[in-house]
Amino acid sequence: MLKLAHCYPALMSIYGDRGNVIALTQRCFWRGIELTVTPVEPGDTVAWASFDLAFFGGGQDSGQALIARDLLERQGPGLRAAIEDGLVLLAICGGYQLLGHYFLTHTGERLPGLGVLDIHTVGGKQRLIGNSVVEAELDGTPVRLVGFENHSGRTYHGPGVRPLGKVLVGHGDNGEDGVGGSVYKNTYGCYLHGSLLPKNPQLTDHLLALALRRRYGAATTLAPLDATLELYAQRTLVTRLLP
Repeated sequence: MLKLAHCYPALMSIYGDRGNVIALTQRCFWRGIELTVTPVEPGDTVAWASFDLAFFGGGQDSGQALIARDLLERQGPGLRAAIEDGLVLLAICGGYQLLGHYFLTHTGERLPGLGVLDIHTVGGKQRLIGNSVVEAELDGTPVRLVGFENHSGRTYHGPGVRPLGKVLVGHGDNGEDGVGGSVYKNTYGCYLHGSLLPKNPQLTDHLLALALRRRYGAATTLAPLDATLELYAQRTLVTRLLP
């Protein structure tokens, strides 16, 4: 059994992000693993230490502003401690930005972040939009992750995070340095919508494997699944996008 916290789904779940939770749930179901999903909304009291996984989706600047204080003051201490203890967390776009030190919006509003990722984000006037391919490595295996980005924020990395991967197609975190996403412990953040996990079963299974090892021990293995159709779709998109 695994437990997943879905952070602020009412305000932070755009561009198909909810499909990431569906993908995690379905790939658990196919393996006979029970996955319970608990929505976390503003004002909720959450026992973060009891969760194995968390998902934090994207949202508009207005949505981020509405939940930023709750994230920092109510959820902050418990969520920070869980992340440091190895909670497996996937954050997309707005959720990714709010795990950093701050997000300076294009209107000049400074939203404080949780500070668990050594990143900061500055809003731009031009949106970075389009299909994206990020070359990453998961458990020593190279994989080309595909997704769709649509963000005006430019996210810059400090030394406390490592890149999720190298941008082969698209803009990446800031459109300047070719970095797509970041990783800290078992926390993964990026701008890949679309939604990300149904298109990339390798990443879905990587996150599930991390969660199982954390709960049941390092020797725990994830039963293989046939992903022929998912991988065919992924390869087709990569082939179309890369010259």
